[in-house]
Amino acid sequence: MAIVKMKKLRVIVLRQQRDELMRQLLRLGCVEVHEPEGMLSDPEAAALLHPERAGLTEARARQAEMESALKVMAHYAPEKKKLLAPRPQIGEETFLDESSLEEDVALARQINAWDGKLRRMSADELRIREEIEALRPWEGLDLPLESAGTKTCALALCNVPAAVDMESVADAAESATELVQLLLVYQDEQQKCFVAIALREELAAVLDAMRTVGCTPVSFAGLTGTAKENIQARKRELTSIDVQRRTIVANIAQEKERTASLRVSADRLATETAQAEAAELLQGTDSVVALEGWCPAETEGELAACFEDFDCAWEFSDPAPEEYPDVPVKLKNNAITKPLNMVTEMYSLPAYSGVDPNPLMFPFFILFYGMMMADMGYGILMIIGGLLLKRSRARGMMGYMAGLLLMGGVSTFFFGAITGGFFGDFLTQVVKLTSGKDFALPSLFTPLDDTLSILIGSMALGFVHIVTGMAVSFVRKIKAGQVLDAVFEEVTWWVVFLGLGCMFLLHTNIVLYAGLAMVVIGPVITGKGMGKITGIFGSVYNHVTGFFGDILSYSRLMALMLAGSVIAQVFNTLGAIPGNIVIFVVISMVGNALNFALNLLGCYVHDLRLQCLEFFNKFYEDGGKPFRPLDIKTKFVDIVKE
Repeated sequence: MAIVKMKKLRVIVLRQQRDELMRQLLRLGCVEVHEPEGMLSDPEAAALLHPERAGLTEARARQAEMESALKVMAHYAPEKKKLLAPRPQIGEETFLDESSLEEDVALARQINAWDGKLRRMSADELRIREEIEALRPWEGLDLPLESAGTKTCALALCNVPAAVDMESVADAAESATELVQLLLVYQDEQQKCFVAIALREELAAVLDAMRTVGCTPVSFAGLTGTAKENIQARKRELTSIDVQRRTIVANIAQEKERTASLRVSADRLATETAQAEAAELLQGTDSVVALEGWCPAETEGELAACFEDFDCAWEFSDPAPEEYPDVPVKLKNNAITKPLNMVTEMYSLPAYSGVDPNPLMFPFFILFYGMMMADMGYGILMIIGGLLLKRSRARGMMGYMAGLLLMGGVSTFFFGAITGGFFGDFLTQVVKLTSGKDFALPSLFTPLDDTLSILIGSMALGFVHIVTGMAVSFVRKIKAGQVLDAVFEEVTWWVVFLGLGCMFLLHTNIVLYAGLAMVVIGPVITGKGMGKITGIFGSVYNHVTGFFGDILSYSRLMALMLAGSVIAQVFNTLGAIPGNIVIFVVISMVGNALNFALNLLGCYVHDLRLQCLEFFNKFYEDGGKPFRPLDIKTKFVDIVKE
């Protein structure tokens, strides 16, 4: 597999055909549109061109309305969904048909209006409940709230914190005048409420004096009648709000059958927004519109056939080397290597002039993952999870994950079979608890007994992994004409490795001497001045320490295999201590579930590290920009091409 070759596309079309052309490009889904930079760089052309307007703001507003309505429906009229159920499929022509779109948009606006009323009702309800709570302490006061007293006497409603003694309040009030009376109305753990009565001309002085002990006047401006009457009136308001709410919620629930249609319209509006975003990247005059973009070279014929139906001029061209950083990258992978896009996209896409790492990484990634998990039970769970995700027609990262789970599960089952692991030693403990006999699954080696052999094998695999990366680097340098760099960076050390092997196996040092001579000759030939001397030491130090550190890092393959096996066996042993098979199964399954979840993520992270840091640094050139064509992208339905 490889990086898809791209073509630069330029199109000039009549203005009245712009929308139809964009619609056809949307259906083809193979053109990434950007501003016509080539035309804008020409001052004369730039003076004639102006940005296009395609109603992007309106499209986004309609999309937001529909998505908001779906959230309201999900809240008030939820639908039961099966776990990992596949999304409904719909034909492309039906999806693009706008006959029911405006009806759904009108319904969405009505649903949002109902939701707005419900929100206002909730705010009103909160306000009314707060008013009731404020009036509650005065419910026992048989006095209208608007009452201000008599001609000579005035009264005020007051409260103080519960910790303040009423005698202290009375003393403070009497310090202003002896003609004052305090009537306690209500008290609880937080406050004391009372009525202060004094001569009209002395009431202000009384209130000022009581403030010194924490007294606060209470006012119910605008309210008439007693507190009890006001509370009852507000309770009637709450009842009325509740009736209105039930009516609106019932109206929303009645539209539950339209939810599926609203979802389709939401995807349709999202597509309209994407089309408008692409259209507003165009530049045009009063009569024509100019478009530039990128497309896969393999779609050139299909696009040319499309353009034949329009009054337009078009041109395909290969990108110049200086344009490579701007060329979007699309990876062409088969069903086996495509799931590795999850790793590549998480790290960084390769540069357009680079190499697709997925086919090179695939055997190592799957092999390493299975080696670290190494349990038949875990492998079966991963295979089942991958099949369920496949059945749900998961796309994007979830689609990649489905493939990785399937292939990683097969590899995990294989290594579990050769190490005799099935949820650790689950079967061994089951047989021992039920029959008292010893039992063990057949195995070629076990992590606990053959740790050194596994460590050596892990490092040997790491050596092969690193040499493969060097081989890819060698080929790339040869193709780029960097022959000396290829020889003295890769071949030199291959000879050294071969010499070391011959020294240990064949008892001859000739090849090793030749390799060491090349290590010295390389910097002498490629270096300049003192660099020829210092380059020798730098090359030896960097490569020796680098290779040693890189190969040593592959010991994590053994470490994670050993850790997963030990943790599973520990939980199985703990479960077997009571001697009851039911207790054993419960403890074992809980422990293995935790171990499985931990290893599922941990092995992925460590495998990812080995690929990105030990493998990619030998040849990988990152920095590619993903290819994002104008296409039908849906959230709720799957489109079937017709």
